[in-house]
Amino acid sequence: MLAFILRRLLQAVIVMVTVAFIAFMLFQFVGDPVAILLGQDATPDQVAEMRAALGLDKPFVVQFWHFLVNAAQGEFGLSLRQGAKVSRLIAERFPATLELSLVAAFIALALGVPMGVYAALRRGSFMSQLFMTLSLLGVSLPTFLIGILLILVFSVTLGWFPSFGRGEVVQLGWWSTGLLTAKGWHHIVLPAITLAIFQLTLIMRLVRAEMLEVLRTDYIKFARARGLSDRAIHFGHALKNTLVPVMTITGLQLGGLIAFAIITETVFQWPGMGLLFIQAVTFADIPVMAAYLCLIALIFVVINLVVDLLYFVVDPRLRVGGKGGH
Repeated sequence: MLAFILRRLLQAVIVMVTVAFIAFMLFQFVGDPVAILLGQDATPDQVAEMRAALGLDKPFVVQFWHFLVNAAQGEFGLSLRQGAKVSRLIAERFPATLELSLVAAFIALALGVPMGVYAALRRGSFMSQLFMTLSLLGVSLPTFLIGILLILVFSVTLGWFPSFGRGEVVQLGWWSTGLLTAKGWHHIVLPAITLAIFQLTLIMRLVRAEMLEVLRTDYIKFARARGLSDRAIHFGHALKNTLVPVMTITGLQLGGLIAFAIITETVFQWPGMGLLFIQAVTFADIPVMAAYLCLIALIFVVINLVVDLLYFVVDPRLRVGGKGGH
């Protein structure tokens, strides 16, 4: 177990250094921060002084090392657009994105798994066919179109939910949350559903496919031959083994929800990291772009590590390095 964790940590460090290098290259090839800060009318002496102050006059390797050390401490400099520390901007926006992603993931899991199980156990039924048809729509429709349609129906036409913003939030130290207020829940409903629909359909189809495959295995046939009830077979044996591969997809999709909430946050003007990133791309705010890239990579690395550890706990056959292999 310790060797497994150490291997995964080493891989994580390699991945993060690689991502940090890509983020660092943004400073080299995406605009000139000195020109952005000083403008086109700056004198050569002012440009040279600013480059020295930013450390841009040092060799490439030294600059990258300083970037790595600062990034490990969560420091990415100042935003070229807002003039504030990037770490503070990320800390202000991260709670909104994380809450939106967690609520969307909960909706996707709470509905996707039961719908997938039902579609597998009741193949050919009207509800099963309806679920599969809706899943095709959920996979096919782009996220921004789903968001616009929800706004049109539930905000403009019916007036049930607000179409933008986060609502009332509560400060818990440096963390802000809207999940402790009624207005916060009222505002998060539409963006969370918009973000969850694609993940919900993906999880439902995956659970259905895995469930059908497990139900065809020999040990399920032996369980039936022993006289076990359908309930015990379906939920005591089949579902448990079905959820093992679902864990991987769910973990990766949670990272995807956080990383790709950009479109949903833009449609609903949700004050999260995705909206901050879009604004940074528009202005070529390189420090914010680099910080966003590194943070998303860190989230994916942590989620992958947690999923691997859950594999280790749930299914001993999947232990890496064992005699049986993987």
